[in-house]
Amino acid sequence: MSQPQIPEMVKLIASIFSREAEYISRAIEVLSGLFGPLDWISPQIPFDRTRYYEREMGWPLLRRFVSFENLVDPGSLAEVKLQTNQIELSFSPEGKRLVNIDPGYISLERLILATGKNYTHRVYLSKGIYADLTLIYSKGSFVPLRWTYPDYQDEKVIVWFNKIRERYKEQIRGKLCQGA
Repeated sequence: MSQPQIPEMVKLIASIFSREAEYISRAIEVLSGLFGPLDWISPQIPFDRTRYYEREMGWPLLRRFVSFENLVDPGSLAEVKLQTNQIELSFSPEGKRLVNIDPGYISLERLILATGKNYTHRVYLSKGIYADLTLIYSKGSFVPLRWTYPDYQDEKVIVWFNKIRERYKEQIRGKLCQGA
């Protein structure tokens, strides 16, 4: 019989995209007020692998990825997604979002995104939120899966996530050394 164990804390990340860089910056400020300081922010890049959001948000869209200094309990992901949904609503005059925030986390083994949409490879967490296994770590790098969104398969983006994972690894090693 397996014995339940408390999971390792994980590295909170988010993707933020919008038509306006100003809205991305404002959303990042709100996120850091909720989840603590950032320890990394990507350059601004085009969000152009899909036009799914064009009708609601306009076109072209810009994106930034961020990671947070504070580690979080992986069991908190559903609540984090609900909080980011509220932030999106605060940026939604007349019911149309001006910003989209996709939170997730990096562990040593995987990158998980939170979503409100069910699908075959997604696992229900709670409160209407699912975990999307987006990337796995294998042979020294994150690796996409058959269902991984095209923008998360981009080599540059994977390099960024590998660097975030290295920072995370340093953080958990530091905690282990402090506790010894």
